[in-house]
Amino acid sequence: MSTMAISIPERTFSYSIPWKSDNSHLGDHPGNQRGLGFEYRGNLPLVDYPDARRMDISRSLRDPFEQIQVRTFNQESPTPVYIVCDMSSSMQFKGLKRNPEGESIRKLDKAVQIAASIGSAVAHAGDVYSLIGYDDEVQQDTLLPLGNRLSELLAQLSLVAANKALGQGSEGVLQVPQFLSQKKSLVFWLSDFHMPLAYVEKTLAAMSIHQVIPVVIWDDAEIHKLPRLGFSNMLDPETGLSRTLFFTPALRQQIEDAFVQRKHALQQLFLKFDSPALYLQEDYHPDLMTQYFEQYLSL
Repeated sequence: MSTMAISIPERTFSYSIPWKSDNSHLGDHPGNQRGLGFEYRGNLPLVDYPDARRMDISRSLRDPFEQIQVRTFNQESPTPVYIVCDMSSSMQFKGLKRNPEGESIRKLDKAVQIAASIGSAVAHAGDVYSLIGYDDEVQQDTLLPLGNRLSELLAQLSLVAANKALGQGSEGVLQVPQFLSQKKSLVFWLSDFHMPLAYVEKTLAAMSIHQVIPVVIWDDAEIHKLPRLGFSNMLDPETGLSRTLFFTPALRQQIEDAFVQRKHALQQLFLKFDSPALYLQEDYHPDLMTQYFEQYLSL
C-alpha cells in the first residue's frame, strides 16, 4: 500500500477536560497527583511532606500538636488522547468537492484531515496521542503507540489515506477498546457510523470509562445532492460496493428520511453514554472542535 504525504495543519483548536488526570507526569490539565501546581490540595505536617518552600506559618502557629504545616497542591498532568479512525468501505464515498490535484475528496480524506488537526492540538497542549485504524479488524500497520511526535502521526495517517479497499466492513471497531488505556482518556471516534447500531452501542459500553467524542462524517452529496431523475451509481454504505440505482423523487425522499432517522437513533445512543456527537457534513474547521469543547466539555 503506497503512502501519500499529510501536512501539518496551519491552524489548530483548543480543548480542556472536565476531570483530573491520574498521570504522574507533568502536563497542562488538572491532575490527582501531588506536586507542583496551582490547585490547593490541603495541608500536611512537614515531616510527611518535607518541602519547606511551602511552609504555612499561620496554620503552623495554630496547630494544637505544634507541628510545622506545609501547603500541598495538585500538579497539572497530561491526558492520553486516542484517535480512532474508521477505514471501512463506506468511508470511500466521494463527495462533489475536489482536492488541489483534482481528485474527489472521500470521507476517509476528511477523517485524515481531522485526525491531523487533533494531533496538532494535542501536541500543542503537551498531551500524548495514539492512532487506531480499523475496518473488518484493527489494522496493525496503522497503530501508533502513545507519544507526541507529530511526524510519526502524519506518517501513519499517510498509510490510512492510501487505503482504497472496498468490501471492508467495520466489525474491527469491537476490538478497539482493548487498545485503550485502563485510565480515563479522551477518545475521538472518527466515522460515518454506517455500521450496525449494535456495534456502536457495544463499543461505547466497552469504552464507558473514557470520554468519547463521536465525530460523524457525512457528506452532503450522499444526503441532499442526489440525482433528481435517472440512473446513477451509489456506494452502498453497508458493503462499500457500488450499486446502480434509478432515482426518482420518491427514492430521493426515502434516502433523506433514512438519514434523519439514522441521526436520531445515533443521537439517542450517544447521549445514553454521555458522548454527544459532532456532526460534519461540510468542510472541517478547527473552530468547530473548539466550539464543541466549549459547549459540551467545558470545565
